[in-house]
Amino acid sequence: MSDRPANGSANEPSSVDIDAATRRLMTALEALESAVERRREADRDENELASRIQALGADRSRLADELDGSLVKSRRLERVNREIADRLDVAIGTIRSVLHADEDS
Repeated sequence: MSDRPANGSANEPSSVDIDAATRRLMTALEALESAVERRREADRDENELASRIQALGADRSRLADELDGSLVKSRRLERVNREIADRLDVAIGTIRSVLHADEDS
């Protein structure tokens, strides 16, 4: 005695049902593959963006260091420039006094 019906078709899916289920499965698999590829692409984009942000941060730090160095150098040059200007003023004053002394003699 078998559990199957005598004609064998009452509980068994037909080939049309199997074909339809196969098509739905293939469509679902294609959709899944597309979603996975989109996710991989998004992950690559995120990684690339993170790399760019890291590079920008490194550039910013380097530029900040260079700017600090340039400011120190600029201040030093300004101080030296003032010292030179003061010395020139003293030298010009000395030369004028010598010239006026020669004129008076």
